[in-house]
Amino acid sequence: MPMITTPRTVQGGDDQSRNPPVAIRAYRDGDWPAVCRVHDHARPDELSGSCDPRAFVPLAEERSEAESVHRSRKFVACVGEKVVGFVGVDGTYVSWLYVDPDHYGRGIGRRLLRLAVDLIGADAWTVCLAENANARRLYEREGFRVSETFAAANNGYPCTCVRLTLSPPASVNSRVLREQCGEESQ
Repeated sequence: MPMITTPRTVQGGDDQSRNPPVAIRAYRDGDWPAVCRVHDHARPDELSGSCDPRAFVPLAEERSEAESVHRSRKFVACVGEKVVGFVGVDGTYVSWLYVDPDHYGRGIGRRLLRLAVDLIGADAWTVCLAENANARRLYEREGFRVSETFAAANNGYPCTCVRLTLSPPASVNSRVLREQCGEESQ
């Protein structure tokens, strides 16, 4: 897969030193330490307000989670050679999406999510902690809706999760509803 590079323009001019271009590329075997670093740096933000912070376990030490990452088809976002985010896809499941907190607010998570949705299609879904407002806001702005809320445990600590499924645009829903009701499409 070719690298996709998008420079970010800063108000008042293009400041490549403060906001260098971000490239997205396929994961390489040598990216594992960087993916672990991004996950471990972002995970406390994910848990904040959602689960006991003691639920945090570094990714490299969490065997089942590491196996899930390795099983997923992965892409990384890079600034230069530095991995600053990653996304994983496992079938129709957006299995992983993390951005280094030092790079929040640059649209990296959105770009990675859109890549995942492009690969998966309309059946895309994911799970996140119910109180992870930043993740939920990103998914919901990209067309995902809560389809289920359930109790879970995160490394033995109770939490509440939501399953988010990609919803077709309202115009598609209206058209489908009209067709199912026997009304003519407009």
